[in-house]
Amino acid sequence: MKYRFFFSALFLILTLNGIGQQGPSWEKWSFLLGKWMGEGSGHPGQGGGTFTFYADLNQNILVRKSHSEYAANGNMPATIHDDLMIVYPESAGVPTKAIYFDNEGHVIDYSIDYSNGSIVLTSEKKANIPVFRLTYTPIESETVNTKFEMSTDGEKFMTYIEGKSKKVK
Repeated sequence: MKYRFFFSALFLILTLNGIGQQGPSWEKWSFLLGKWMGEGSGHPGQGGGTFTFYADLNQNILVRKSHSEYAANGNMPATIHDDLMIVYPESAGVPTKAIYFDNEGHVIDYSIDYSNGSIVLTSEKKANIPVFRLTYTPIESETVNTKFEMSTDGEKFMTYIEGKSKKVK
């Protein structure tokens, strides 16, 4: 009886220890890791900025920090946009969720899909709130296209801003 209890307890400890040590696989995100410099155009106007993607918390999350500047355009004043996004696994070690915060007070919860080498983040459909879609598509080994879109119905998306970025680190 003592042996059964001992081996059952040992099995449980090893199983829980193994589960706790399994981190998410960032393989599909590897092309985005590093520091990027980009230019783009869209509703806020022509602009440029930088963003970084890096693993944190012992490789359990990905963190994206972004800084963009848009020159004054017609009646719109110059704009600075800063944001933070955390990508994390919901279960089974697969990164399937992200949460986004910016200096304008927006918070967006995203679900993540992987399609033809692209990473597509889509917000939940909620009443009276646009649906957002953020897509990263590798173009070359050191170039990525980023597209941010909005939709009122979650089906017909319009591009809000799009641009290409080059890896600088």
